Amino acid sequence: MDVTTQVAQTTLYHKLVGDIRGIFFVPSYQRGYRWDPDDVQRLLDDIWKSEGNPYSLQPVVIKRLNKSDTEQGQKWELIDGQQRLTTLYLISLYMQKQGWQKLGASYTIQYETRPDSAAYLATLDPAMHEKNIDFFHLYKAYECIGRWFEKDHDQHAQQYLVNTFYRFLCESVRVIWYEAPENLDDNEKDSTALFTRLNVGRIPLTAAELVKALLLSAVQKIHAERAPELAAQWDSIERDLRDPDIWAFVAGADTSRDADKYPTRISLLLDTLADAAGTLKSGEKRPRYYTFDILSKQIEADASKFKFWNTVIELHALILGWFGNSGLCNKIGFLIATGTSFGTLVKWAEGKKKSEFEKILIAHIRDDIAICQSDLMDLSYAEKKSDYPNLMKLLLLMNVEATSRTGQRFPFRRHVGKTWSLEHIHAQNAENLTDKKQWKSWLEEHKKALCALPDQHDLLVKKIENSLTVIDTASNFGDTFRRLSSEIIKVFEGPASGGPVSDTGLHSITNLALLSSGDNSALSNAVFEVKRQLVLAIDRNMDGKGDGYIPICTRNVFLKYFTDADAQQIHFWSPQDRDSYYKAIVTILQDYLTPETQDKEASQ
Repeated sequence: MDVTTQVAQTTLYHKLVGDIRGIFFVPSYQRGYRWDPDDVQRLLDDIWKSEGNPYSLQPVVIKRLNKSDTEQGQKWELIDGQQRLTTLYLISLYMQKQGWQKLGASYTIQYETRPDSAAYLATLDPAMHEKNIDFFHLYKAYECIGRWFEKDHDQHAQQYLVNTFYRFLCESVRVIWYEAPENLDDNEKDSTALFTRLNVGRIPLTAAELVKALLLSAVQKIHAERAPELAAQWDSIERDLRDPDIWAFVAGADTSRDADKYPTRISLLLDTLADAAGTLKSGEKRPRYYTFDILSKQIEADASKFKFWNTVIELHALILGWFGNSGLCNKIGFLIATGTSFGTLVKWAEGKKKSEFEKILIAHIRDDIAICQSDLMDLSYAEKKSDYPNLMKLLLLMNVEATSRTGQRFPFRRHVGKTWSLEHIHAQNAENLTDKKQWKSWLEEHKKALCALPDQHDLLVKKIENSLTVIDTASNFGDTFRRLSSEIIKVFEGPASGGPVSDTGLHSITNLALLSSGDNSALSNAVFEVKRQLVLAIDRNMDGKGDGYIPICTRNVFLKYFTDADAQQIHFWSPQDRDSYYKAIVTILQDYLTPETQDKEASQ
């Protein structure tokens, strides 16, 4: 059974290190102490850097083994946290042995299969540290602790360091105390499955699981009859957010690539609430249990225990409301896909009507792309590398807005998690191709394109066929390929295509479309007709390349959707096509382009 289904019976709260009491029993399914000096020093450094501010160590997961009237007599099965508790024990032991503190740790550690380790832990005899692997690691950790406290300090400085460190342990450094149910189900009756999940499986307790455990534990105490209702609502929210379309729209590309960031999807809502209530600065590294630390205060301070939960429900409803409105969904999805956080959008929406919120979204998109119509044609990533991301953003927005005009949601699920790139609608050279495999593929595809043209090019087709027969044996085929490819490209730059385009025009927005890089690799360095055939094949998913997804405007470009019927030459990308494409870009993006007068005033 998943640990999150057990939480109604779970005790969970922060416990100061100095308040840890009892006897901790390490069962046989666990290995011994294995932290190396780097792990120990990292713990010491982190505690010292906390500077007396509340600081949470990772959870200590335990199960009660007896009913004791005293904390010292309480026995615990230590399911997870052996390494941390042992290191903290060694730190306290060092302070005691050096005479800096009268008492050592207020708890003891016992081992089911290694009873000698408990005895050695009390003495740390240097002469015995190589007797077995457990003794070795315990002794090396103790040595590391000594070096940390003693380095570059005289006696007075050491005393200050130890006193301050000890105060941190007693007043601000705490573990997340997670007491599992005494009666786990049949699959976890000996805690082995839970330990395997947390350690061998490398699946730590998430902040969401800890929040759920704390919330349900608190509700169980004062509203036991409502705990099942809350648990059911939690699971329902998690199911909704696992819908690929909803998640891709609200979470964006980063979380699609980084699945570990949100193993539980409700964490997005909890992180948003924690960020709103916390003091974490923009760009500052997020501590592992930051969300739990912040939200636990809200839960503990909430007498009813449902005020906090209602804010989670409201966020969930907000997401579903946004998703249900294709216009809002597409604008929000674009902003999230280009770097705006979900939490920022929530702030923008506070107290706003739908129409007001939509105007805010349009204004922020306009500010983000920050370009007026007269500057569109000046964009050229060949001349300015900074233009590449701007062109990417503009073409993504064009596809999103074109989808909105059909009354549909943009398929962010098919967009996020991919690497997207700009594709030349018509390429004018094949110089980037450098090996026989690329040359062969290029010639085969362009042979098909030549055969599709209404005019006959039998002689050129024959040259291609002859070249393909010798490509594997020719010693200097590169020169042959360059001459032949130039001849082929000229056919597709005839009168219908208007001849060669300038280098600036080649890299301008009128000759660019958006494609995933996987599909792009199959299309680069090809003329329009080759690309048209391949795009259609990908769109039908007939050739097995990509996933059959071509953005709506990219597909429309190669279908000549933007060109008037009487001006169409289906096999070529002509000046008329480029002009029609440009007009379509301006028309679709008109609400997001900066007014010309405003742009001029800003530049003065």
